[in-house]
Amino acid sequence: MSSSTRQYHITTFGCQMNKADSERMAGILDDMGMVWTDDPYQADVVLYNTCTIRDNAEQKVYSYLGRQAKRKQEKPDLTLIVAGCVAQQEGESLLRRVPELDLIMGPQHANRLQDLLEQVMDGSQVVATEAIDIMEDITKPRRDSEVTAWVNVIYGCNERCTYCVVPGVRGIEQSRTPEAIRAEMEELGRQGFKEVTLLGQNIDAYGRDLPGSTADGRHQNTFTDLLYFVHDVPGIERIRFATSHPRYFTERLIRACAERPKVCEHFHIPFQSGDNDVLKAMARGYTHEKYRRIIDTVRRYMPDAAISADAIVGFPGETEEQFQHTLDLVNDIAFDQLNTAAYSPRPGTPAALWANQLSEDVKADRLQRLNHLVAQKAAERSLRYQGRIEEVLVEATNPKNPAQVMGRTRGNRLTFFPGNLQTMKGQFVQVRITEARPFSLTGEVLKVSPTSELSRSVVTA
Repeated sequence: MSSSTRQYHITTFGCQMNKADSERMAGILDDMGMVWTDDPYQADVVLYNTCTIRDNAEQKVYSYLGRQAKRKQEKPDLTLIVAGCVAQQEGESLLRRVPELDLIMGPQHANRLQDLLEQVMDGSQVVATEAIDIMEDITKPRRDSEVTAWVNVIYGCNERCTYCVVPGVRGIEQSRTPEAIRAEMEELGRQGFKEVTLLGQNIDAYGRDLPGSTADGRHQNTFTDLLYFVHDVPGIERIRFATSHPRYFTERLIRACAERPKVCEHFHIPFQSGDNDVLKAMARGYTHEKYRRIIDTVRRYMPDAAISADAIVGFPGETEEQFQHTLDLVNDIAFDQLNTAAYSPRPGTPAALWANQLSEDVKADRLQRLNHLVAQKAAERSLRYQGRIEEVLVEATNPKNPAQVMGRTRGNRLTFFPGNLQTMKGQFVQVRITEARPFSLTGEVLKVSPTSELSRSVVTA
């Protein structure tokens, strides 16, 4: 089959950064004349964009690869690609495990997919995991949505959390220039996108590797300055960002979010543990007291802000008392959403080698107890929406009820209501909330408008 009629499929595991990378790689394959298919078993080019943050995601990749490797024995022109963090971590050892692979490429090489595939078409088996400077992104992503879009602002991470593989697989921090980021957002605005999520593994580190100021002196290079610089991009009505690190989350950033009406009142700030000794063992660089002060400051400026976070239970050496400190923090802060995980030892991380690992039973028990509390607190937080009018950006049809559309509030709460996607897609709808569940809402339409009304109360401190 010629490259002009080849079909491709991408399966994405893991974080928003991986989703953004997959959209860019899909854009490259489109430009190469290939055609997307939803079925990985009909595709001529199969790409798994992988995640190694948890062991179960990694094992799932090997299971899928096994099936595709068998398929390749009957269909020799099948091109099999492993991209992302498992590719970076395992490198050539993946070839020993799955010799049918054609291309293994780390996340830093996403923009080079066409060059690497051309080497494959010339008969090479290619492993691209060396550290490189990430080329400025001139690819046109194949966006999964026509309403919301990801925009990478910084790649890599310089932190050295003892449980985390990210610095090893995504490399050192590399910030894009403010001008390149704004140009991508302007293009999205012209294409009709309404909401952009700025992405970075540690987004508050943005700009540390860039020169201090532009020649015209308009802005310094911190993430806060970037928000000011891109805020007025025409057509983009909402701006979100993730992921933040408590060590670098400043009051100046919080103030900028309060002052700039396009920035949504939703903050994702992982805390990982509520115990200072565990945080120190994790090398997180803050205390639970500092974390609480950050949340207090956010709520002082934006009392209704939605707060989400990540937490790990069962870290090596964590005692029952230390786990209780995590429960106390969750109980006191009452998160709108909390991504929880039992600690999973990852290759090449310091904590994986420690002797004080906890049993799977203890980890599972703690995870279950934490999740129970998370659901209880989220339900309590959600009650504040009952009867309120919320602005929702319509993104899609409710997959469980075709008579409803769905979108997100400014606080990132998934909301369902009756409507027709043909007429409402990309519109801002005023919705009266009639039912508030722990993690989603249902409502009725009051008003539809093409642009955000950006109504919110701002408390000055």
